Amino acid sequence: MSLFFDDLAVGTRFESGTTTLDAAAIREFAAQYDPQPFHLDDAAARTTLFGGLAASGWHTAAVTMRLLVESVPIAGGLIGAGNDISWPRPTRPGDVLRVVTDVVEMIPSASRPDRGRVVMRSETLNQNGEVVQILLARLVVPRRAP
Repeated sequence: MSLFFDDLAVGTRFESGTTTLDAAAIREFAAQYDPQPFHLDDAAARTTLFGGLAASGWHTAAVTMRLLVESVPIAGGLIGAGNDISWPRPTRPGDVLRVVTDVVEMIPSASRPDRGRVVMRSETLNQNGEVVQILLARLVVPRRAP
């Protein structure tokens, strides 16, 4: 089922399934996209503010995106129009991640009646319920045809 702007309301909540990050996946992503010692080598990471191997924030963001695509069935897909992202704590090997998303604002387009802007706040949580990422995303969402 695909949801349109007209199907959503402030307070609508979506909850994703889970995915587990292991050390090998953290290193593989880092080697290709964010090759810093605290993402690649546990011994080197222990000497940093992370105190051990930590996933790249961009890896956490990519996993979050996958979980969002699987759990937020917006008609036409999740079309971004800007976002704010933060990582209040690192994602670690063995973390089981899930995403909880709430619609926080709905703005019908004044110039394009076929769409609106929806602001969603997503928290990516680990298995202990600790927030590892906060995403405030502004999405372009189509309206149902009249």
